[in-house]
Amino acid sequence: MTTHTEAEIASQPSCWRRAIASVPADALPRRGERVAVVGCGTSWFIAMAYAALRERAGHGETDAFAASEAPIGRSYDRVLALTRSGTTTEVLELLSRTTTKTTAITADPNTPIMTAADEVVVLDYADEQSVVQTRFATTQLALLRASLGEDLTKAVEDAEAAVGAPLPDELVRAEQFSFLGTGWSVGLAQEAALKMREASRSWTEAYPAMEYRHGPISIAAPGRVTWMLGTAPEGLRAQVEETGGTFFETALDPMAELIRAQRVAVARAFAQGLNPDEPMHLTRSVILSS
Repeated sequence: MTTHTEAEIASQPSCWRRAIASVPADALPRRGERVAVVGCGTSWFIAMAYAALRERAGHGETDAFAASEAPIGRSYDRVLALTRSGTTTEVLELLSRTTTKTTAITADPNTPIMTAADEVVVLDYADEQSVVQTRFATTQLALLRASLGEDLTKAVEDAEAAVGAPLPDELVRAEQFSFLGTGWSVGLAQEAALKMREASRSWTEAYPAMEYRHGPISIAAPGRVTWMLGTAPEGLRAQVEETGGTFFETALDPMAELIRAQRVAVARAFAQGLNPDEPMHLTRSVILSS
């Protein structure tokens, strides 16, 4: 029987197309605004990716924060809150304290976020039944990338390839993973590592690719995988392979490569008799008592 997580992973290309075709005209950050992007867990990592992309595109200074750590006293033109559930305590508390203009992206229109933010973008078609977040994360990033003027034709094509491609056995059976990224894909590397932890309780780490040589490469070894999202720095593959470790890199758009990591996480969960829909110790949203 197909799990919710598997079905949601497979639906990502169609969700991305829908998001790309329906970018809201006014609710998202405008060119020139100074923006803080906030979220928790997966949403924080997507915030990191968007912040890097927005600055690279020349749309304005953009910072990403875990909602619990956001410095609300700074001078921003807009706070963009990413929250699938619309109920996360840290996000709602931040929005209640800031006087800055706020926008939220959510999957559920029947939650407190609808009145907590000044403007709300609802991606209800990308909502999920699984606790593990997959398609909502990438769909909101597709929306945000499109809002910056990116052509995501190749990204969608790559996503379709990633959904259907066979999974290398060495990835499913690996002892350990180090996910690497550069620029905007650093956030995606963090998210890939989180998916492995959540779904399959795997030992995973994540770093900016150039930082990997500064200590983390010491754990590379046979049976362990260094997985690059994007283009690797020159010479890094050779250094990893000298340790006996596996270096994994493809030409896919990093957002599509994240889909492959999601699928490996599910495959590893099944191999251990785990249910990827219901990861241990986790709930759909963290709601703290007052």
